[in-house]
Amino acid sequence: MSLPRPREKALMQGLDALTNAELLAIMVGSGPRGEDALQVATRVMRSIGGDLHALGRCDPQRLRALHGIGDARAVRICAAMELGRRRMGQSEVVGARVARAKDIVSRFRGRLIDLDVEEFWVLALSRANTPIAELLISRGGQSGTVVDPKVVFRKALSVRAAAIVLIHNHPSGNPNPSASDRKLTQDLCQAGKALDLPVLDHVIIAGMRHVSFADNQLI
Repeated sequence: MSLPRPREKALMQGLDALTNAELLAIMVGSGPRGEDALQVATRVMRSIGGDLHALGRCDPQRLRALHGIGDARAVRICAAMELGRRRMGQSEVVGARVARAKDIVSRFRGRLIDLDVEEFWVLALSRANTPIAELLISRGGQSGTVVDPKVVFRKALSVRAAAIVLIHNHPSGNPNPSASDRKLTQDLCQAGKALDLPVLDHVIIAGMRHVSFADNQLI
């Protein structure tokens, strides 16, 4: 008796019973002549060392270069990964109050987790600490990005923020703040006090890890 194919196995046992390669095989759909979808998916997983984060960082151009993938399958896989990122970053309660660093992480991790460059964001908050706007300040390289305090506060004031939270990612996977991170945070906090626009936290996201300046009494 042959083993059930991934789609059949999902229907009989549930998606949580499938391996990563079997889940990927469902997105692949079918393989080239002489090879089934699971064989293609297994080869793709092997090419990225079995790392789903590495799969999330793949763009369609990289995936379609793999034997058995092509344009349509590459876009399908990337679309599924993008949906996962968007779900991670979507607040379950619209207008929910931002009270802890984990509220920030859940909001931004999805969009930052797979980036290979640094991005610096500001979350503008109302007086009730509910989000007003998510503001992209700058995008840089793997080792850093340049942040102009004037741009930070001009954008925050333009949406009438009462307070702000700073967020950026470390593509290296190490969430610990650098000396320049600490200096920038100190400078922005001082400017915020002068403008009556306090900086409540600075959260660094690195993969599945993060560091909160507020939680660590660094702000």
